[in-house]
Amino acid sequence: MRRIDVRIPVPDGHSAATLHFPDGTGPWPAVLLFPDAGGARETMRGMADHVAGMGYVAMVPDIYYRAGEWEPFDVATLFTDERERARLSVLAGALTNDRVIADSAAYADFLLALPEVTGSAIGTTGYCLGGHLSLLAACGLGNKIAAAASFHGGRLAVADDPASPHLLADRIAATIYVGGAADDRAFTTEQAALLERALTEAGVDHTVEFYPAHHGFAVPDNPTYDAAAEARHWAALSELYRTHLARS
Repeated sequence: MRRIDVRIPVPDGHSAATLHFPDGTGPWPAVLLFPDAGGARETMRGMADHVAGMGYVAMVPDIYYRAGEWEPFDVATLFTDERERARLSVLAGALTNDRVIADSAAYADFLLALPEVTGSAIGTTGYCLGGHLSLLAACGLGNKIAAAASFHGGRLAVADDPASPHLLADRIAATIYVGGAADDRAFTTEQAALLERALTEAGVDHTVEFYPAHHGFAVPDNPTYDAAAEARHWAALSELYRTHLARS
């Protein structure tokens, strides 16, 4: 399996990213993998290798590129260290809806222009914060996203938040898969019901379900990682892309 480092022109500069290619001869469909709050790191690149092994060109971007050379987080202590939580708040706070959608469009265009990539649309997946970004990308990019997944993503449908992704459901052309954590204050059963209603009313093909696991279940370096839930997430992602991305 081949990896290469790239720098992608984005609205506010350049984002470093890694590209992950399947073995064999392409072209292949492409997948944009949004990292969790810990940002792009080896664990996320390992997950992109897994996606490449499924037969897709995968990209992991630096979602915090606006911060320049930011110090990597230790996900084991990220949410218990007050100073690190404050630093994360600054980095993540820069990710407004408009910026996320503009960045995602640049990432998608970069992928679709690669000679190794086929099709007119990409897939997305994301974890924790990245699950939120994955859904926003689907809301903003229309037909450029064929299938979008969110795993233990937070604040996907918040009734009193004017920036909540569910309010943009009528712009989605992709098939949506949301795998929430059963124990997650950031995505409650009330949020799930609101998201379900918004997607249904917008006529979006979707699945919203909960895993019997904690927030962070799919990411191996997360303290709440759950091997069984991770395996289930890979099976769900494989089915989503096999059904909806390969034919884009």
